[in-house]
Amino acid sequence: MTQQYPSQLLERAVQEFAKLPGIGRKTALRLVLHLLRRDTEEVQQFSDAIATMRREIRFCTTCHNISDQDTCPICADQRRDRSTVCVVENIQDVMAVENTQQFHGLYHVLGGLISPMDGIGPGDLEIDSLVQRVKESAISATEEPDSLEASPTKIREVILALSSTMEGDTTNFFIFRKLASYDVKISIIARGIAVGNELEYTDEVTLGRSILNRTPFDGH
Repeated sequence: MTQQYPSQLLERAVQEFAKLPGIGRKTALRLVLHLLRRDTEEVQQFSDAIATMRREIRFCTTCHNISDQDTCPICADQRRDRSTVCVVENIQDVMAVENTQQFHGLYHVLGGLISPMDGIGPGDLEIDSLVQRVKESAISATEEPDSLEASPTKIREVILALSSTMEGDTTNFFIFRKLASYDVKISIIARGIAVGNELEYTDEVTLGRSILNRTPFDGH
């Protein structure tokens, strides 16, 4: 039976909250009623934070991680190992790997995995931009040191840190084929992560060990 609301404004707010992942109508109602009990100023701050985030947040022009600037703090940090790039599915995975404190290189966020069943192909992901990063670093490494466009560090290793799923393995193989002609080591995180697991839900110790114990990827 459809729940009756004493206010159309309340019902509309519940409907909007219920659109969030993992939020049912009962949970949505609790959240809305919680906001109703807060001060108007506090609710306005909440609303402004969400609206401002959506309007002003950017994606790093290099790795596609979220950022307040055109370049994210990780890519801008000169202390990071710029010769190693860790390829992940999404922004949550960047956070998961960072929380292990075992990886000190750069990242590349694909924005998903190849999944024909869901209509997601290679062209829908940031794979071409990854290949371009590797290509440009190889060209820069051969240029004169005083060239303004030259990068002092060549990408020497690409770590494929994707979920141990059919979609993850398919994406791994596709990237491996795209990078095969470049002088770059391609490795994959150790399978300490159970097959079928999403990276973001893996505990930090297991994920950290998987990064440290990564193995060469040969396309199989």
